[in-house]
Amino acid sequence: MKITTIIGARPQFIKAAMVNRAIQKHNMEGKRPEINDVIVHTGQHYDDNMSAVFFRELNIPEPDLNLGIGSGQHGQQTGQMLIRIEEVLLSEKPDWVLVYGDTNSTLAGALAAAKLRIPIAHVEAGLRSFNREMPEEYNRVLTDHCSDLLFCPTQTSVQNLKHEAITKGVYLVGDVMCDSVLHNLKLAKKNSRILEKLDLKPKEYALATVHRAENTDEPKKLRSIFYALDKIAKNGWQVIVPLHPRTHKKLNHSETYQLNDLVIIEPLSYLDMLLLEKQAKVILTDSGGIQKEAYWFEVPCVTLRNETEWVETVESGWNYLAGTDKQSIIKAFNTASNSELGTPPKLFGDGNAANLILHHLISTIP
Repeated sequence: MKITTIIGARPQFIKAAMVNRAIQKHNMEGKRPEINDVIVHTGQHYDDNMSAVFFRELNIPEPDLNLGIGSGQHGQQTGQMLIRIEEVLLSEKPDWVLVYGDTNSTLAGALAAAKLRIPIAHVEAGLRSFNREMPEEYNRVLTDHCSDLLFCPTQTSVQNLKHEAITKGVYLVGDVMCDSVLHNLKLAKKNSRILEKLDLKPKEYALATVHRAENTDEPKKLRSIFYALDKIAKNGWQVIVPLHPRTHKKLNHSETYQLNDLVIIEPLSYLDMLLLEKQAKVILTDSGGIQKEAYWFEVPCVTLRNETEWVETVESGWNYLAGTDKQSIIKAFNTASNSELGTPPKLFGDGNAANLILHHLISTIP
C-alpha cells in the first residue's frame, strides 16, 4: 500500500510525524499490508526554524521530495503547488493521498488527487470557523468535499460535516495533535532549556504568537494586537513573542511603534515551544493548534480572532475570544490571568488518533 503525504507547514509536520510513526511501527512488526509513506514537502514553510528543524527534532524521515514552492500570493502559490503535486502523483501512483489541516498545501494536494481520481484522506476534517474572510476556511471546506476519508478530531467537526451532507467515510478519531503532545512533552521536559535561556520562571510570564494573514495583512489589526501586548508588558508581565517570519516582515513595513517592553525572539523549535506553552501563565494567539495545546496544558488562552474552529475550548471556559481590539485583548488577558478553572474535560480523544487513522486506511483494502 502506498500513501503520498502532502505537507507544507509546521503544524502539518507535527501531525504527519505521529501518523508516520504509527506506519513505521506497523511495518516493523511485520504486519500486512506493508505501507510505503512517501512524504512530499511543498516548501510552503521554507525557513529552517519553521521547517527543517522540525524534521530533525521530531525524528521524521526527511521528505522524499521537497518541491521548494516558497511563499507568494495565495493563487500563485496554490497553482504552483497543484502543478508540481500532480507531477508527483502521476509518477508515484499512490493508493491514497493524505493531507492535513487547512493550508494551501492541503488544498493543492486534495485538488491534484481529485483530478487524477486518487482517493483522498483528510486529517483534521470538519473544522469550521464560519468566517469566509479566512483563506483557510475555503481550504477546509473544499478539501472536505473532495475527500473520501474524513478523520474528525471532535464530535463538533462530525456534526459540521453532517450539516453539509457529508456522512460517508467520516470517522471520529480524536486529535492527532493530542498524540503528539503526549508523546513529545516528556522529551521537551528532558531536552529543552528554553526557560533557562530566557531567564523565565514557570507561571510568571505570558506567551504570544501572531501569524494568521487576517491579522498580519491588516496594519490596523496588527498595530492593535501589538499595542495590547506592549501594554500588558508595561503592566509588569514578561511577554514572550516568538516572531513568525511573515509577522516580522509586516512589522518592519507598518507604522513604527514602541515594542521595547516585549521579549521578541526567533521562532522556536517544537520542543522548546511545548515547554514554553506548558509553563506559561496565559497564552495569547491566533493559532488554532496553540489554542488546543493551551487547553491540554490547562493554560488559559486568549484568542486573537473573533471566532475559532475549536469552539469546545471556549464553551469549557478555557479560551477567551478577544478579537483584535486592544482593549478587548487587555480585558481578556486580565480575566484569564486571574482565572481558576479546575481541570478541563477530555474533548479531543485519548492520544490514539494516529493508530485509528491507520486502521481506517488499511480497512479500505479489499
